[in-house]
Amino acid sequence: MPLFRFSFRAMAAQNELQLVAPDESAARRVADLAIADVQRIETKYSRYLDDSITTRINRAAGKEPVALDPETAALLNYADQCHSLSGGLFDITSGVLRRVWDFKRKPPQLPDASALAATVALVNWSSVEWESKSIRLPSAGMEIDFGGIGKEYAADRAATICLEAGVRGGLVDLAGDVRALGPQESGAPWRVGISHPRRERAVIAYVQLATGAIATSGDYERFFEVAGKRYCHILDPHSGMPVTAWQSVSVVAPLCVVAGSCSTIAMLLGKKALAFLRGQHVAFVAIAADGSIHGTAAEKQ
Repeated sequence: MPLFRFSFRAMAAQNELQLVAPDESAARRVADLAIADVQRIETKYSRYLDDSITTRINRAAGKEPVALDPETAALLNYADQCHSLSGGLFDITSGVLRRVWDFKRKPPQLPDASALAATVALVNWSSVEWESKSIRLPSAGMEIDFGGIGKEYAADRAATICLEAGVRGGLVDLAGDVRALGPQESGAPWRVGISHPRRERAVIAYVQLATGAIATSGDYERFFEVAGKRYCHILDPHSGMPVTAWQSVSVVAPLCVVAGSCSTIAMLLGKKALAFLRGQHVAFVAIAADGSIHGTAAEKQ
């Protein structure tokens, strides 16, 4: 069967579905369903939309609880597991740090120390009051942000829709977070490139993927430099400062949301990252600050 490609924009990025299907009309029907669900998830969880569940929760910080639906409760439960697994470093209340870190500002500027400290004080997932039916942020100014798991969850949802529709080969690619639906028509795995963290539009390694997922976290998508030092958007919730130990970490796992959370946690863990990844029994490729490559998941470029 032939391979059909469908490009679409969602979550501030260009994305693509590659589906092995009998014909284009069959592929298009499945692609439309999958794309619609990705867009549904964006609309539901985007912090930039006034009527999203995320905005409603954040707007009620320090006030009344907000009712939760089962899907949102499940995402919060997963975020809570990641918080525990990371020793508190994976914290979905840390998105508030973007108030003092502006990676689009020209010229770039480091945040004021007192403003940073005041914002760090608002990061505290452990203080959030939540259960399966409601959530309450206890302090005014607190926020949650599903950015650490939302796109990866959307990739898994899109994959589930395709698989339930009978697709047994293809890729869901949401801006580099990739979920494989099955091998190529020939039976060969897909060859998925890992972006070079220091060379634009270059690949540093490839991963062979027939099923499962790969996701990457890195210091190269949103960053600025001041006095020759790089400051990236992945921020330690305890200090409020950008991570520095790794240029990027790519993780292969059965689900994209697992791959993505593991790669982010590894970036946050610094020198403890390799031990953590080995303990999770996931394949990975980690590029250290000095450019050295660690892990066994990939074939080098």
